[in-house]
Amino acid sequence: MPLEQVLVLLTAAAGAGWVDAVVGGGGLLQLPAILVTGMPPVEAMATNKLSSVFGTTSAAVAYARSTKVDRQVAIPGAAMAMVSAGLGAWAAASISAEVLRPAVMVVLVAVAVPVPHLRTPSRVVAAVAAAGVGIAFYDGIMGPGTGTFLIIAFTTILGLDFVSASASAKIINIGTNVGALAVFAVQGHVQWALGLGMAVCNVAGAQFGARTALKRGAAFVRIVLLVVVVAMVIRLGWQQFA
Repeated sequence: MPLEQVLVLLTAAAGAGWVDAVVGGGGLLQLPAILVTGMPPVEAMATNKLSSVFGTTSAAVAYARSTKVDRQVAIPGAAMAMVSAGLGAWAAASISAEVLRPAVMVVLVAVAVPVPHLRTPSRVVAAVAAAGVGIAFYDGIMGPGTGTFLIIAFTTILGLDFVSASASAKIINIGTNVGALAVFAVQGHVQWALGLGMAVCNVAGAQFGARTALKRGAAFVRIVLLVVVVAMVIRLGWQQFA
């Protein structure tokens, strides 16, 4: 791979780490950058997961040190997410993205502005199921925007503030990345050298992003979230209808 392409990918990984740490959606930057190199889609998704799992873990540690993580949701959700994301990765080659994009766009538009709700046992179960099964499967089969979906789920279902939701989302996102990466690795799709190089930059971006979110607070995270949601809707719409 030419040096110029490698430098672009390293820069994209750093930017993706920042976005992912704040509101998720770093795959919107990183995955297209990998695909532009001509790498096959499944290999691109696999290499993206390798880079992202390091950045997500780094951000999760930074959040856990400074803010509350909803362990009642995050821990069981992460365990379920590893299995669901693995199944999604296994199915990635057989389910067309065109089938999923319209549903993803509808959900994004419908819940872009979350309304806090009273926390109840049934809502906790719903949040764990949505994050650990539905969103995790999506992460395995498609990927970009998973962290954003997790934050939206936690704010709309449980009424968490945006910083706490982002912190809890990182724990589950580790599970989705590990589950999908394990399957992709067994299938031989991971470009290890490139992915590990990108991981270093992804971690740097993630640390900066987590610190920015913790310093600027929930209002800042909400603004970035809405920007990312709009970007996702535009991107998915272009892919679906262009």
